[in-house]
Amino acid sequence: MTDYDRAHLVTYMRLLDAEADNAAWEEAVQIIFGIDPTHDRDRAARVHAAHLARAHWMTENGFRELLKTALH
Repeated sequence: MTDYDRAHLVTYMRLLDAEADNAAWEEAVQIIFGIDPTHDRDRAARVHAAHLARAHWMTENGFRELLKTALH
């Protein structure tokens, strides 16, 4: 887990919530990152996919490191 991950925990949770709600990725990236996918679709898709992948990693692995840090 990186400092970037720690700083973006809320972002990761918002992405996972949007995914669970079956929100369109375009809507999620617009709301969460302020990127308009109609103007910069490639960048918006990359940002969304990368952060969502990291959010999934955090739920599967990263939370262990977060818990270790919190307990020390």
